[in-house]
Amino acid sequence: MPPDENPTDLLDLEDPDDDLLDEHLSGEDDEFDDEDDEDRAVPEYLDHELDDDRFDDEDDGEDDEDDTARGGRGGRMLKWAAALGVLVLLAGGSYFGAVELLGLGYEDYEGTGEADVVVAVEEGDVTSAIGATMAEQDVVASSEAFVEASEDDERVLSVQPGYYHMKTKMSGEAAVARLVAESSRVGHVQVRAGTQLSDVTQPDDSVTPGVFTLLSQATCADLNGEDTCVSAEALSKAADEADLGELGVPAWAESMAANAERGHTLEGLVAPGVYDVKPGWSAEQVLAEVLTASATHLEAAGLPSSAGSTPFSPYQILIIASIIEREAVRSDFATVSSVIHNRLADGMPLQMDSTVNYLLDEPELTTADEDRFKDGPYNTYSTEGLPPTPIASPSQEAIEAALEPEDTDYKYFVKCEENGLSCFAESHEEHNANVVDARERGIF
Repeated sequence: MPPDENPTDLLDLEDPDDDLLDEHLSGEDDEFDDEDDEDRAVPEYLDHELDDDRFDDEDDGEDDEDDTARGGRGGRMLKWAAALGVLVLLAGGSYFGAVELLGLGYEDYEGTGEADVVVAVEEGDVTSAIGATMAEQDVVASSEAFVEASEDDERVLSVQPGYYHMKTKMSGEAAVARLVAESSRVGHVQVRAGTQLSDVTQPDDSVTPGVFTLLSQATCADLNGEDTCVSAEALSKAADEADLGELGVPAWAESMAANAERGHTLEGLVAPGVYDVKPGWSAEQVLAEVLTASATHLEAAGLPSSAGSTPFSPYQILIIASIIEREAVRSDFATVSSVIHNRLADGMPLQMDSTVNYLLDEPELTTADEDRFKDGPYNTYSTEGLPPTPIASPSQEAIEAALEPEDTDYKYFVKCEENGLSCFAESHEEHNANVVDARERGIF
């Protein structure tokens, strides 16, 4: 492309100090002498600027002001915007600081509450989740009210899953204080290993509560003047009359449990452990909750999966485990299990005092002759084989011992130490000697 024969000078109009522009504005360029002003044409690119009064010769001494007017207008706008932004940030910081300091920004009730309500804390719930549950049930006005109040009470971090007796419309502070109080937890029950379904009156006339009584006590709460207790009798009736599958009884135990005598249907099927039942539930709901959780415990102990390696069904293993639980201390479980397995293999009656005591009101370590010779399905002196149901709730350790007995030839044992340990024997003569020795030493 050929060069431009008439190049055009490019002027930086945003820079008032440009030499060429100054020459045009000041009139010092020879081409723009005063005497020739009328005859010379104003360059087109300056025509719109020179029409402005700001370019009069009289304003030559006001270059600084012209600079601000033409080149600094955008700068001033940016400065104002920046200043406004700083003010917004300061105002926002002050607001959120006040929210943090004064507890503003969330709804909160006043006082200790109105109506009774039961709130559930689920496994794994953090403080914010508990607060959300509280807000959903109108215990607190907002989750934030509960969370904010809990920051000053570390006991909230130790709240266990379960049910808690709360009030509606409580302040966040009052809700936290009530939640961590020991008296607020309801529906909590612990079933210990060796517990029977029904109460047992001991020789000293004290009463050991059974599973039904423990569950009945757990259902009790006073909610708005209404007693939520489900009686032990109602629980026992539901156990005998309800569909066992719907109650949560495992399929492997359902048929044999259904054939049990009334009052013994669920014996041994409530595994030792901690349970939470909600006050206000029906008897069927309570049993279903506990039995469903128990099935998981029994599965963890090896039922029904491990029973296949034995000559017994899973339910029979449960029966053996319950006898082990009532007959021995834990360190003797596997050895007592071997005695039971050996006797059953040889067709011998078990002759266990624990099975005779199962139906007695005041059980003793040893049973009387009159009790041992009474006919009945639980009298293993007069009846061969296993009793029809378990006689208590066996622990996981007892179940494991029933599944894997110690390899011995023992067929007899008797308690011979004050700490509950037993002496074992292969022959009846040796066993009798152990009995005499234990009696002479005052063990029983």
